[in-house]
Amino acid sequence: MTVFTPPPGTAAWQHLGVRTGFEVVYLRSTPGGCRVEGCTTAVEDGDAWVFDYVIELDPGWATRSARLTSRSARGERHLALETDGAGHWRLDGKPAPWLDGCLDVDLESSALTNAFPVHRLHLDVGAASPAPAAFVRAADLAVERLEQHYARLPDDGGRQRYDYAAPVFDVACRLTYDESGLVLDYPGLAVRAA
Repeated sequence: MTVFTPPPGTAAWQHLGVRTGFEVVYLRSTPGGCRVEGCTTAVEDGDAWVFDYVIELDPGWATRSARLTSRSARGERHLALETDGAGHWRLDGKPAPWLDGCLDVDLESSALTNAFPVHRLHLDVGAASPAPAAFVRAADLAVERLEQHYARLPDDGGRQRYDYAAPVFDVACRLTYDESGLVLDYPGLAVRAA
């Protein structure tokens, strides 16, 4: 079974490739699990934007809620997601049945959110699992179901590695994580800066 050390109080990623930007996140334990507060600022396709998030995770790292704000030249948008922890979601208080079965939120603007399924699944080396997620777009906060797949590979020098796939985006890459289960390298998207 995968065992991670407690996450650091803060982490940061430089976003490269798809966008140019920076993400900073603060993580802290709560009586109900973990609270994550973060912000990504970026330029993508000539547009500058800011994406703020506050995510509450249960003790098993399943998403319980997310409060999101997106700001750009087109204005400011807000979204509240809530889940019962059993895969039923509400968006701004309204049921979202197309997300049934998803236990994670995955933010287009974030390298951090790829830590959630890795922590939650506890995959042994050689094991694999689907990990559908509620995927939130950065610019307009549109929410869609994202089918993802994680396969645990042998560790490399104490760093965990997973083959990751999101077929709808034609993404298949190898993600490398630190001992606390935070991604160090997401090819084409981000590298850990702190």
